[in-house]
Amino acid sequence: MAALMLQGTGSDVGKSVLVAGLCRAYANRGMAVRPFKPQNMSTNAAVTAEGGEIGRAQATQAIAARVAPHVDMNPVLLKPEGDRTSQLIVRGRMRGKLPANRWREGREGLLGEVLDSFRSLQAQADLVLVEGAGSPAEINLRAGDIANMGFARAAGVPVVLVGDIDRGGVIASLVGTRAVLDAEDAAMIHGFVVNRFRGDPALFEDGYRAIAGRTGWRGFGVVPWLPAAARLPSEDAVVLERTRAVTAGGRLLVACPVTRHIANFDDLDPLRLDPRVEVAMIPPGAPLPAAAALVVLPGSKATIADLAFFRAQGWDIDLLAHRRRGGAVLGLCGGYQMLGHTVADPLGLEGPAGSVAGLGLLAVDTVLGGDKALRQVRGAARGARFAGYEMHLGETTGADTARAVAVFDDGRRDGATSADGLVAGTYVHGLFGLAEQRAAWLAGAGDGPDHAASVEAALDEIAAALERHLDLDGLLAVARG
Repeated sequence: MAALMLQGTGSDVGKSVLVAGLCRAYANRGMAVRPFKPQNMSTNAAVTAEGGEIGRAQATQAIAARVAPHVDMNPVLLKPEGDRTSQLIVRGRMRGKLPANRWREGREGLLGEVLDSFRSLQAQADLVLVEGAGSPAEINLRAGDIANMGFARAAGVPVVLVGDIDRGGVIASLVGTRAVLDAEDAAMIHGFVVNRFRGDPALFEDGYRAIAGRTGWRGFGVVPWLPAAARLPSEDAVVLERTRAVTAGGRLLVACPVTRHIANFDDLDPLRLDPRVEVAMIPPGAPLPAAAALVVLPGSKATIADLAFFRAQGWDIDLLAHRRRGGAVLGLCGGYQMLGHTVADPLGLEGPAGSVAGLGLLAVDTVLGGDKALRQVRGAARGARFAGYEMHLGETTGADTARAVAVFDDGRRDGATSADGLVAGTYVHGLFGLAEQRAAWLAGAGDGPDHAASVEAALDEIAAALERHLDLDGLLAVARG
């Protein structure tokens, strides 16, 4: 079966969006398409129907291909829990913790499982579109690689290299990548794409020819800046590094503090759909805005560490002041755990073993441990329907759980609400996806399209742009060999 891999001259050059757009474009042509990423690193993950974890980007790419997300689409997922440790997810299940200094020696042993997942997808599809990670130009990481050329050569998949002109230096990045690759790796690359061009592409014709002449690679097109990409779920925390706190300008202000180990912050993406809502991601060192109507504490890969970080910014004081003013507070997953009286990690699952005081806004206590809950869920909260997923370790109990936030369709209850109704917490991710659920939390300010409909429309826009600006027939010919 046909397969094509997009690798990049670096991280954040737009590979995920291009693969998603190509999945939709070829699906629109009636092809059975599957996305694949051998190795991903992300704090934002999705739960598949079989109860496994994959990177958020691969879940979005599956939606683009009009198929259900599956663990084979991202067989190796690293979820950073600190600067030097990551949770290792293999084919959807946690396989333990991995110190950064052990990753290079351990990853080669995962290549067999990566290839098994890839071949499983090949058997289902007319075309598998593969996304690389980082860049093949990182030749210091080449030994044992399973994310870029190590996979491409093992699986025999041709590569197209993507360069980002918006960040500058695209000629040097593409030509430089060619210069540092060894001959066998370079032979896997069949062409290049220039991404994120603003303005008239004719202005870059000389540069485009220069890249082709200096690399010997064929150009498959120049992709313009795609505004619709901003409506797709975010995967990488790098987007938060460019975020500033903003003022509401008359709109309902929802504030979200950006903690060091923030996870699944794409839970807030649906709120951005409403023109009457402003979502402010509050960076470290900035106060929680007094004008906020709702403060959302997001998920975390290291709850106890992020609690200490939260307090170090003075956000605990800001949050108490917000509550005294009658402002609402919602904790999601790790944020829910932080809102309780205590968080205990007796086994040291997320860091040193121990117990710490929470923020004390909910009468609950959390003990981390047990099997990770991984399941898609549906139910009702505040009288409105929701569809989301659970992804957490530990159990939260206490008096405020008598006022559950969510009732699942299977009868289980989840979450807790304070006696005055101002503070709530839940383990449900994706809670705001449906417009009626959003409206229930925002007191009528949440009217607007469902998040799923917005993502579908964005994928259609991106696919249409790629049809216009890329040689899709040429790419398909390369994929078919």
